[in-house]
Amino acid sequence: MASALRSLINGAKALAIGNSGSKAALHELFPVVDKAVDGDDCDHDCDSCSVQYPKGFKIDESDDLYGFVKGWSTHVLVATGKTDWVRDIANEKGSVMQAIAGAKGPSNGRLMLSASNIPTPHHTTSYSEPTTVLLLPAFTIIENVTPATVPALLDSIVSRAPTTSSPLAPVSIPRSIEAPLPEATPAALRELTTRPCPHRALILLCSQKTRDARCGQSAPLLRREFQRHLQPLGLYRDLDDERPGGVGIYFISHVGGHKYSANVMVYRRRDAFGVDAVKRAELKNEGEDLKVVLPLGQDNKGEGEEEEDVGAAQCIWLARVRPEDCEGIVKFTVLQGKVVKPARQLRGGFDREKGLLSW
Repeated sequence: MASALRSLINGAKALAIGNSGSKAALHELFPVVDKAVDGDDCDHDCDSCSVQYPKGFKIDESDDLYGFVKGWSTHVLVATGKTDWVRDIANEKGSVMQAIAGAKGPSNGRLMLSASNIPTPHHTTSYSEPTTVLLLPAFTIIENVTPATVPALLDSIVSRAPTTSSPLAPVSIPRSIEAPLPEATPAALRELTTRPCPHRALILLCSQKTRDARCGQSAPLLRREFQRHLQPLGLYRDLDDERPGGVGIYFISHVGGHKYSANVMVYRRRDAFGVDAVKRAELKNEGEDLKVVLPLGQDNKGEGEEEEDVGAAQCIWLARVRPEDCEGIVKFTVLQGKVVKPARQLRGGFDREKGLLSW
């Protein structure tokens, strides 16, 4: 009876979410760690965690996760300098989020909207000044965004940007556009400028405690653990660190599925650190394992060869993440695009290189 009921519920969820026609099976979308390739400890939890969730931290462990996230074409993170927001970010008065929620959407598909703790250019949490937007999967930063310039942002930038289903190709977004605002508008407020995001990967953590207390509890703890594992590799970047080649960790607003906290979204550039094909099981010793990451500021290309910016190749959306999972997520998911616990943790995502989606 329980299995029939679950099947009925899953069918209803799938119907509500829809299907793009490119839905990949659980083990097709992303490679899964394999002891023969990745070493005997590839599926082990970290045994040196410095943090733990509160004793009362309970989540749903019974639901099937994979394939039940609503598909999206583009994802916009708005810099607010905050880690929590009103329950519905569309109701943050005077904000760019409110303007985007109330505007006509982009022409290239569904936009996922997130507020983030990315610092604002003016380093305050006021919505009265222009702010910054991070556009994914384009891995593009848009500066000088205000509620008044949101229509131009959506029409002239987001609508022209690559989507989660676009083949990998050089990102072609204007370096600047002028919003059609009234003549009395100061010239400095009319121009939107764009530039590539310097990070090779992003880790996004829901921190919105007004939606669920567990998110407010888990996000800071997971950030601390991710930082602990990224720092020895020279890859951790704090909120104001834009050195090229690292991993940005940002808090974002509600993404859904809080009963599966913590939700973690990992966006990666193609072969983000040049080690996707490394077989860790063949490395000579444990100490050599950490050295597979290329030196800071370098990459796997020949001297003088520049990489074309094609944006994010993957987004790997995980749930039920605990501090003891962070080491494996850094080691395999962030660095190599692999999933450690697909049956328990993988909610969905996309791989533009393979042309596969979870929806």
